[in-house]
Amino acid sequence: MSVNLFLGVDGGGSKCRARLSDAGGRALGEGLGGPANIWRDLEQAMRSVLAACRGAAQSAGLAESAFCDAHAGFGLAGAGQRSAVERFAALPHPFASISVESDAYAAWLGAFGGADGGIVIVGTGSCGLAVVRGVATYVGGLGAEVSDEGSGAAIGRGAVRRALWAQDGRAPMTDLAAALLAAFAGGREPMIDWAKAAEPLDFARFAPLVFEHARAGDPLGRALVMEAAAEIARIAERLLAVGAPAIALLGGLAEPLRPWLPAALAARLAAPAADALDGAILMARRAAAERDAAARKRA
Repeated sequence: MSVNLFLGVDGGGSKCRARLSDAGGRALGEGLGGPANIWRDLEQAMRSVLAACRGAAQSAGLAESAFCDAHAGFGLAGAGQRSAVERFAALPHPFASISVESDAYAAWLGAFGGADGGIVIVGTGSCGLAVVRGVATYVGGLGAEVSDEGSGAAIGRGAVRRALWAQDGRAPMTDLAAALLAAFAGGREPMIDWAKAAEPLDFARFAPLVFEHARAGDPLGRALVMEAAAEIARIAERLLAVGAPAIALLGGLAEPLRPWLPAALAARLAAPAADALDGAILMARRAAAERDAAARKRA
């Protein structure tokens, strides 16, 4: 069976991206979608994935009908929960086939091309993965309720909490604390009402403000960023301990956080060979090749 198209999707807690390539590996188009955490909101994740894939097809000048000939690899947040993967894979879709793994797995595959190595993703959430001699070790990535240390959501949640401390008089009123309170008209009640319904993405939107104030020397901003860097370092150190020869730091907060990391860890960081979209495409290629091999064997 000849396969002409491959789709790769990298889906996180804030957004997802899709890349369409041909059989020769040439990128044809890319698209964007919304949040794609399949554990947190299964249907929203599929809507986001489809929106990103449609955008990729449109930018390639192809109709959505081309999806029936496209094999897709999805690296999605929340896919560490196998029950979520099973439910997602059971949803109707227009693709020739789909392969679903965690966003961390797709990122590792892109970064190291299947070779030994570790990755730490730091964005809305956080997660670490090392694959050494074929054995995968996941660290964290268990959701904002019990995990996601050092992430944008954790930074934003900590900032909101400590702004309330400052308003209580339990902590100094810094420029960052004042800015956060001002975002809610300086009132405790509006902030608490907002927090009651806030998702991790909502908290993560405050992370850029925290980094901005940290770079300017704000004590609260610096404390929050240094704590986040320590948590990310702890994840990376575990991956090194299981034998990862190097770590690729990935995600929307990777570059802002990099200068705050311990020097010993910074020396073990490696540039990724490719991105998570290429990793997801490789997932799709491998899955399609396995299906073709199985079909030839049956024949």
